[in-house]
Amino acid sequence: MPDPRLNTLREALAWSYANLACTHSALKAGHIKHAQIDWIIRAKLFRGLKTGEMQLGSLFDDERLTLIAQPNCVYCGVDGALSIDHIVPRGAGGGHEAHNLVRACRPCNSSKGKRDLLEWFNQQGRFPPILLLRRYLKLLDLYACAAGLLDYALTDDRLMELPFAIDRLPGKFPDLRELRL
Repeated sequence: MPDPRLNTLREALAWSYANLACTHSALKAGHIKHAQIDWIIRAKLFRGLKTGEMQLGSLFDDERLTLIAQPNCVYCGVDGALSIDHIVPRGAGGGHEAHNLVRACRPCNSSKGKRDLLEWFNQQGRFPPILLLRRYLKLLDLYACAAGLLDYALTDDRLMELPFAIDRLPGKFPDLRELRL
């Protein structure tokens, strides 16, 4: 499936999430390259999300994984003294809800500051961990849905109301060997 032409926020989010699911499937299976089943997952999920026949996974799944995960920095993976960080910074409209909070080491937390997650990772020259990106995309969907912005054109200035770097939504992912869950 060639990269589709994306017109709305819903389509961009669906494409990014479908690519994420494709990559997550490959990583979970221990692949070093995507297999045919991964591409099938991407195609079906993209079509289903785009048409509204499917929805993004529950934030509950992410909460469950957070509770059972080792207490490491979600950004860099270091263990040790951790603090709580807001994925969507409070200054950008992010709240104290559990789905917006992650464990972070002090250097990452301070470095990220009030910046958007994708913007910060881009400035670091790194790609976010897959499970963190999954949570970020779900938060974007939640915020955009609540604001009624999912079907707005990507060029619509009203999308600037969202506290996310929509122009940085990943449509392509790095080589599997460069990624971590």
